[in-house]
Amino acid sequence: MLMLFLSVALVHFLALISPGPDFFFVSQTAISRSRREAIMGVLGITCGVMVWSGVALLGLHLILEKMAWLHTIIMVGGGLYLCWMGFQMLRGVLKKPVAHEPTQQVELAQAGRSFLKGLLTNLANPKAIIYFGSVFSLFLGDSVGAPERVGLFCLIALETFAWFAVVASLFALPKMRQGYQRLAKWIDGMAGALFTGFGIHLIISR
Repeated sequence: MLMLFLSVALVHFLALISPGPDFFFVSQTAISRSRREAIMGVLGITCGVMVWSGVALLGLHLILEKMAWLHTIIMVGGGLYLCWMGFQMLRGVLKKPVAHEPTQQVELAQAGRSFLKGLLTNLANPKAIIYFGSVFSLFLGDSVGAPERVGLFCLIALETFAWFAVVASLFALPKMRQGYQRLAKWIDGMAGALFTGFGIHLIISR
């Protein structure tokens, strides 16, 4: 079973490091707000991953195969949420004045809001739906017992939190924050466009 855990850990790490909505949410939150806010978002993302991995361990691929309409609802709903997040970012860019001074204060949000945004961003993430509904399920044969499934569940949660905590810490460094303050409109505009693009792609490819 050691090879199973190593294989899942490697595949999941490769899925984590490929840029997607989760990565852009954590990095944008850390660089524009604070490390604390980003970590709360990471906790939300980790809870979302726990939901997906838990459902996958119970047979997500079988559910999606028998209930195609549910898959469509998840894809469209997730796409609409990502589009909404992108729209909110783009609208904020239009309202935000151009930063001339590097000492501009960073706006802080409530921790609970960052947690909820992280959770919803992951649950709406097309990568999560595809990954846990297909790739991850390939490792869960009939020979994988309950103890191993619980171990995989914990492994996925810890690996997810560890990776995004590193991302949050790096993007919250003072030099990264100072760079953001000079390019805030461009960075937020790019993040908003990416989230909107993810959402539109998810809806079209349902």
